[in-house]
Amino acid sequence: MDILALLLMGLVFVASLVIQGGLQATFARFSRVANSRGLTGAEVARAILDAHGLTHVRVEPVPGALTDHYDPHAKAVRLSEPNYASPSLAALAVAAHEVGHAVQDAHGYTWLRVRASLWPAASLGTNLGPILVVGGLMLGAIGLAKLGLYLYLAVALFQLVTLPVEFDASRRALEFLRRMGFLSREEMAPAQKVLTWAALTYVAALASSLAAILYYASLLMGRREE
Repeated sequence: MDILALLLMGLVFVASLVIQGGLQATFARFSRVANSRGLTGAEVARAILDAHGLTHVRVEPVPGALTDHYDPHAKAVRLSEPNYASPSLAALAVAAHEVGHAVQDAHGYTWLRVRASLWPAASLGTNLGPILVVGGLMLGAIGLAKLGLYLYLAVALFQLVTLPVEFDASRRALEFLRRMGFLSREEMAPAQKVLTWAALTYVAALASSLAAILYYASLLMGRREE
């Protein structure tokens, strides 16, 4: 069982690398293609927010690459500096996606609220889960190892709930870009490719967590049989 679990983890790891590589290649490709209207990511984000009555939500640049996110506490769409100032198709897709999260927040999107409620347990599971499992097994403290496994299950649950949140934000993003005329019909396909590869990274993250849980569970069952 341990060997099968390790094999599964290896396969998932390779798949994750392929997906990450696909995202980076697709993003790099369409980061070099400007949209026909010459609008930047920041301009499109601001326009979509205003069109939805979210004039109080700020659009801010943040350092780094692919560090784009929506902060529900600060009510701010934060775009990585390249996407903030870039008129590329990739920048517009990412900007619209992050605004999608702001619209979800404003409308009380159910899965976004569920994900927020799971975040404390998921954060604890990410930091302590593997340590408790491995430490518990090394010390022969099966109860401690079980606690670590349960905490890591919270991580997987968080990642599972993240999927509908991210898929919905991408769906909204494409609708914003199409309906408001920011991208032409020909430009919509590249934007969709960028968002599809980005969504696959969340699927890969969930698969990685499930494979790790299977491995930890197999170690725990093996120790109990001794």
